[in-house]
Amino acid sequence: MTLHADALATLREWSAPDAAQEELRGRLVRHLESTPDGMWRSAYPDHLTAGTIVLSTDGDRVLLNLHRKAGRWFAFGGHAEPGDPTLASVALREAREESGITDLDFHPEPLQLDVHVVPFCDPRGGVSHLDVRYAALAGPDTREVVSDESLAVRWWPVDALPELEPSMIELIGSARTLLC
Repeated sequence: MTLHADALATLREWSAPDAAQEELRGRLVRHLESTPDGMWRSAYPDHLTAGTIVLSTDGDRVLLNLHRKAGRWFAFGGHAEPGDPTLASVALREAREESGITDLDFHPEPLQLDVHVVPFCDPRGGVSHLDVRYAALAGPDTREVVSDESLAVRWWPVDALPELEPSMIELIGSARTLLC
């Protein structure tokens, strides 16, 4: 199965938790059905991305990265690369690469979908990232490492988070409910 076929099957089978997420699920499915390169940066102005929110095992802290280009705190995530076999593997690879933590207890089903415009992703103009978000737990003895894509990587108490998009706050809450 190709990455494209896996992503399409994953999204077709995913049970959205509410009407807004179901609407996004439909948009992502239609995108993949109509765009053969919909998983890749070559798909303009929309392409799929995948990411992972990382929590401490007790759910009291969340690991975020200060994105180098955006200058804002986000979960870990990014674009598919050749060799990624599944949509979930994209999210897990990105979390490992950007956090420096290789031993993550990764939940293999999507938790949330999001669409956001990234003005600096493509020289042709803004791109909509059709983002599929997953969740993982990091063990108590893990040590994060700052990657080239980040200015910083930091654990934040869930009751003292930096300014985040509302969808990121919802993702953190959903991940805590699911994993902790």
